[in-house]
Amino acid sequence: MAGNGLWAGPIRLRDSVLSIVRCVAFMKRILSHSILALAAGLGLRLFFILKYPASNSGDIPLYEQLATNWLQHHLYAITIDDALTPVDVRMPGYPAFLAIVYAVTRRVGADARFFVMLAQAAVDLCSCLLTASLAALLGLLRPNPQCWRRVFIVTLWLAALCPFTANYTATPLTEVFAGFFTAAALVALLALIWHAVGGQSVPLAKGWASRHAESLLALAAGFLIGMGTLFRPETPLLLVVAWILLALLWLRKRRLLFGLQLLALTAAGCAVALSPWVLRNAKTLHEVQFLAPKYLNLPGEFVPLGFMAWEKTWLYRFSDCYLVPWKLNGEVINVEDIPQRAFDTPEEKERVGALLEQYNNDVTLNPEEDVAFGELARERTTRHPLRTYLWLPVARGFTMWFTPRIELLPFSGQVFPLKESWREDPVDLSVTIGFFVLNVLCAALAICGVWRLGRESSVLWPATGLLLAFILLRTAFLTTLETPEPRYVLECFPALLALAGQFFARCSKPEPEEKRSGLSGYLSSTGSG
Repeated sequence: MAGNGLWAGPIRLRDSVLSIVRCVAFMKRILSHSILALAAGLGLRLFFILKYPASNSGDIPLYEQLATNWLQHHLYAITIDDALTPVDVRMPGYPAFLAIVYAVTRRVGADARFFVMLAQAAVDLCSCLLTASLAALLGLLRPNPQCWRRVFIVTLWLAALCPFTANYTATPLTEVFAGFFTAAALVALLALIWHAVGGQSVPLAKGWASRHAESLLALAAGFLIGMGTLFRPETPLLLVVAWILLALLWLRKRRLLFGLQLLALTAAGCAVALSPWVLRNAKTLHEVQFLAPKYLNLPGEFVPLGFMAWEKTWLYRFSDCYLVPWKLNGEVINVEDIPQRAFDTPEEKERVGALLEQYNNDVTLNPEEDVAFGELARERTTRHPLRTYLWLPVARGFTMWFTPRIELLPFSGQVFPLKESWREDPVDLSVTIGFFVLNVLCAALAICGVWRLGRESSVLWPATGLLLAFILLRTAFLTTLETPEPRYVLECFPALLALAGQFFARCSKPEPEEKRSGLSGYLSSTGSG
């Protein structure tokens, strides 16, 4: 009896440990299923749709009006002075999607928003699969290609449970579709890189398709970029990155002519997708217009270039957009609401106050007032050129990337003073800080993923460079805009999450380059391709 009592404790401990191990193994098997990840992602998106549907963006009524007129009157137009007027103020992709939903549901505008959001949730889940596929392709290029399965499922969970992209399924805006086509185009471009660094065939491609895989992928990538452009006009930035990278890759392989052929095919694919829009503009508006106008203005509408130039000398925070630019030509703008960094001297603040006093009389900026703001912008830039051309763009980029991303949620985002914010609304503060930390964590995981890829093999750099160059170029372009909206970088999240997923791969220690070079060594050792 004494002996049994002596061993009872260790036996119970052993049984407890075994139970924990079995539980962990069971959870691992469960979590390794893609269906469960997609189901969890669907639940998150339905939560946002049902709990926090957002319709406060100024673009939503415009998109809905374009879609309604397109469906009911067969005109891509808006109502101006009680007359339907054809316009090119927005790209036609999202209004076309809305028009399809309206036709299917026989509802328009606000009555159809719930169905629009459900459709967007389905598209966004497809984006999650594409993001995971993008990460898996990167995994296949690693020294231990068998890690692709783990990378795929981990990235799928990251994408499915990412609240920043899931949140935008609950609002009628273009981000869901722009992200989908960006992810699809990146998959096609990464498959092209597969060929350039040693891959010999595309999975499921045989015969003629296998022999012409590079050309087909180039054409498909260009077409997908063109489709994305129909939703967001800056999507061709990805095409620029692809051109540079493909030219360098095929130049290194001493097949520049073939590389130029691939570049031409990507351009042709993009042109095919945009051709209906270009032909419509040429026929209806008598202009050759591939994109929406740079300043999204109506024909003949006055563009306040001087005012926007002045904003670029001080504005970098998203919250400031509500105080000044989004009030222009519609609401009174008070000089006391403008941050102090907008004024270098008290005299300058007086000049701005005098101009705004004139503007507030009729809440319309006239050309003379705009010229005066332009002069202020030139003076501020002359005094501090680095502020305008370097520090403020960097600050805008930081703002767009490292933000709580709660602009669609009913939370203030107020953190400081910390004690006061906690006392007034602890839930608001907790959500704000939690989302900020999660956002930083996503970026940190991506950086760690890049670090791991860089250490393993030089063959990975073209693929990694594609994703990094796209993120950096798009961010650099967005910093030139006067309104740094955090949603503008969401199109980078497929690349960001695909890189983040690499951090979780269990890859073997890389072999010396002379013995093996990533995918090439793997293919040769297995007899593939």
